[in-house]
Amino acid sequence: MDNTRLFLFAALAFVGMLLWQQWQIDYGPQPTGTTEQVVNTETAQSGITAQSNIDDLPDLAENQVNTGDVNTGENIPETQIAAQQRIVVETDVIRAEIDTLGGVVRSLKLKKFPVSLDQPDEWLEIVHNQSDSVYLMQSGLRNKANTAPTHHSNYQTDKTEYRLEDGNDELIVPFYWHENGIEVTKSYHFRRGEYLADVKHRIVNNSTNDWLGSEYRQIQRSRPLETSRILYTYTGSVYYNDIVKYEKVDFDDMEDTQLKTESTGGWIAMLQHYFLSAWIPGESDKNLVYSIANTRRNPSTYTIGLRSENQRVSPGNSAEFGSQMFVGPKIVNRLEEISPGLDLTVDYGVLTFISKPLYWLLSFYHSYVGNWGLAIILLTLTIKAVFYKLSETSYRSMARMRKVAPRMKTLKERFGDDRQKLNQAMMELYKTEKINPMGGCLPILVQIPVFIALYWALLESVDLRQAPFIFWIKDLSVMDPFYVLPLVMGVSMFVQQRLNPPPPDPIQAKVMMALPFIFTIFFAFFPSGLVLYWVVNNVLSIAQQWVITKRIEAGGK
Repeated sequence: MDNTRLFLFAALAFVGMLLWQQWQIDYGPQPTGTTEQVVNTETAQSGITAQSNIDDLPDLAENQVNTGDVNTGENIPETQIAAQQRIVVETDVIRAEIDTLGGVVRSLKLKKFPVSLDQPDEWLEIVHNQSDSVYLMQSGLRNKANTAPTHHSNYQTDKTEYRLEDGNDELIVPFYWHENGIEVTKSYHFRRGEYLADVKHRIVNNSTNDWLGSEYRQIQRSRPLETSRILYTYTGSVYYNDIVKYEKVDFDDMEDTQLKTESTGGWIAMLQHYFLSAWIPGESDKNLVYSIANTRRNPSTYTIGLRSENQRVSPGNSAEFGSQMFVGPKIVNRLEEISPGLDLTVDYGVLTFISKPLYWLLSFYHSYVGNWGLAIILLTLTIKAVFYKLSETSYRSMARMRKVAPRMKTLKERFGDDRQKLNQAMMELYKTEKINPMGGCLPILVQIPVFIALYWALLESVDLRQAPFIFWIKDLSVMDPFYVLPLVMGVSMFVQQRLNPPPPDPIQAKVMMALPFIFTIFFAFFPSGLVLYWVVNNVLSIAQQWVITKRIEAGGK
């Protein structure tokens, strides 16, 4: 196999991978249409509310049978229940709105992550509740006697706004519910600088009967309204525990089969590019991991949840359920600290064992230079240095092949269609000139996994989002607005081809000549951080290959 064929194979394989991902987006199963729509004007304005039916609750623990409608804490007909008052919660890093109906988080914005550079004062809203798109953090209690508030029950609060004041490191937001002698306090504990919050349900039994019930925590969302047309990243749910280390459950999976599996510790999450939401129970807590797909709603909703085992609270006593809620960016170091395996939500794919060290090195360089673009350049230099000897072997083989190219052309003209004699003559030429035809292939094959791993490391890194480089490049996570880097990349590919031995097949030569133009158009829509890596790598390769080629042509080794 000559180097030109190998390069063509690698390039087409890479493009094919991206095209397959896009085909899955364009022609894979689409959201199921609604078969029944009963949505009044008020619900259409506020998105999914309790009026949307109570079919988004987990089963009762220990196979208890539900004996009636969910207790809302008040005698309000279900058809009249709508979103109640939203309580505003603000810390230094988040602004949330929590509904008194169920204590549901219906909005959560990340104050350090603007929607775009052009809208610096409009914060990115991860959790939301709109007429055409839903993303909610829900939790509640369940029991057979209906003396447990679910996320459809009405709570009361002390204030309508809670803000983390200067000098305070924690903000506690309590919600109160009581019925038939059972008092429940649902409280959110937010901390300064944190996207992680503690969520607790405290039950006080002032009745004359035992209270027996469980806690559930779930994430409910609709399918994304938009997906990338070029770069595919997974959007959907995952769960993790000591047995099932990392399992994706996408929206189609939820429609096909309802998930029900026992779990100890671990976590559940909803992923999207750069960000995630998660519920994290105690490390030794036993839970049922479940999913619910509701395609009768508009929009259809998909739920991943955890339901605990039952706790018994005797009259005059109290008990507490506790979990952690995370809504924020995929910052690897912080996710590693929160819970085992949570860093896997930064999805590098099968080459995680390579991508993670590359990301660590990228972060290390950034800690010194303070610019992610410069960090990418330094990382590329490091990779080139590590593979310098392998690359040198490859380029030396290419240079020698280039040197004997005229003689190989003469051999083809001499032997014509006699492939056997042509191959014998070529092998004799290789032996005389001490050329190994595979010498240029193997070093490149070794490096391909590293290049792909770096591609995913850069694609998944939230640090590149809205990170500036120089001059016109204000955001390394989006395409170059003036297409400068893609054009430079295309030119570098063309120059690199000129240094390679020409393909003996005319059709193959034409295909190779077209590749720089095809890749220039393709990379014009890539994030500029990825294109920057490719440009720097190509420039370094050209410099190394040019020096080696000149040395070989001058009669050196």
